[in-house]
Amino acid sequence: MPEPTPLSARSVVLSLLLGSHPDRMSAAALVRAAAHFAVPAPTARVALTRAVAAGDLRREDGDYLLGERLAARQRRQDEAVLDAERERDGTWEVAVVVVTGRPGAERAALRDRLASYRLAELREGVWLRPANLRRPRSYADDPVLATALATPDADPRTLAAGLWDLTGWAATGRDLLAHLAARHDPALRLAAAAALVRHLATDPLLPRALLPADWPAQQMREAYAAYQDELRALAIGR
Repeated sequence: MPEPTPLSARSVVLSLLLGSHPDRMSAAALVRAAAHFAVPAPTARVALTRAVAAGDLRREDGDYLLGERLAARQRRQDEAVLDAERERDGTWEVAVVVVTGRPGAERAALRDRLASYRLAELREGVWLRPANLRRPRSYADDPVLATALATPDADPRTLAAGLWDLTGWAATGRDLLAHLAARHDPALRLAAAAALVRHLATDPLLPRALLPADWPAQQMREAYAAYQDELRALAIGR
């Protein structure tokens, strides 16, 4: 896979807040931390201004915090790391689109929402996944969906392998781990970590019994957690 390229100044400051998990950061702290990734102070200040204008960040008492969209993204990232598998009973979550004729933007938004809950599309309008996650099925409140818990007749391993490219996902994950381990330049290391956590956000979070051997997700989470420790230390100026 191609090597991750250095992030833009705006992506650097957003990644600092997304990855380091401080409640807030001052402009001075963000500018100082961005300099570690070869972003000059004037460029970092412009990036902060533009991020606020776009709604990616907000100001409160002189500090910067994540805007609503990115705060939700951070919660999803955390859920992907923390959402432990519950005891399986063989049931799957099912969501079927029962309202047709909707605008394309609405259809795309629904697809994104279902994908964010780690469902996969079996055929157009039919989404499912094993019911092994603790998070609530909040998508079930959408009036265009009919939802259920059901037990498929198909072999679950075969069904999962048809819904997700598990071999490809694992190969990409191992490549990203290697990129992160091999990068020592701070900007390239941040880019590798950002690519790794983006890939983790697409982890289907399947039960172990349905995964190929040597699934790299836990190793990826541990590597990203260690990198978050680096960002926290940087943010507080250690």
